[in-house]
Amino acid sequence: MSVHALALASAHNFTKTPVSSFILLTGLGVQGDCHSGVLHLIPKEILDECGVEPGQIGENVTTTGVDLLALGKGTRLHFLPSPSSPYSAPASSRPLGDDNEDENGDEDETGMWAPHAVVVIQGLRNPCPQIDKFREGLKERLVVRDEARRIVGRRAGVMGTVEVGGMVTVGMTIVVERAGVFEELKCV
Repeated sequence: MSVHALALASAHNFTKTPVSSFILLTGLGVQGDCHSGVLHLIPKEILDECGVEPGQIGENVTTTGVDLLALGKGTRLHFLPSPSSPYSAPASSRPLGDDNEDENGDEDETGMWAPHAVVVIQGLRNPCPQIDKFREGLKERLVVRDEARRIVGRRAGVMGTVEVGGMVTVGMTIVVERAGVFEELKCV
């Protein structure tokens, strides 16, 4: 589970420009992105199915190996350096305070080191009409319909808020921390 691509737009454009890193600001979103307050994440697998490149439908984070649509509201995504990153914590580093250590003084079960960015999933992105302006018929590919043609699901990614700010780079590992009680995602 990792960050495949990142993108932002300083002006109100539908598509965003790919970048290798950006800073998440607590409660505000991506530094320098015109859509402050929220963060749009989508699985690369969905973009691949639709023949779309990262950033083209307005997402900030493209993930691999994370079924974002199956997560519940309140799920936390922890963005951690990959093991091969020069930013990885050395083995001798201490994890986030004593509360994260077990009786042997080892790090907690998540293996998370301080500091790192945390995003909280709030809901599903509702595919907007601009998607069809980008590519006709694409909006329909991002919804799921039942036999009566009613929309019963959405596949345009998820929206999140920044709980803990920090640097996010392409290739970072994403650790999923599920909420205590599962609450199905609804459109936001």
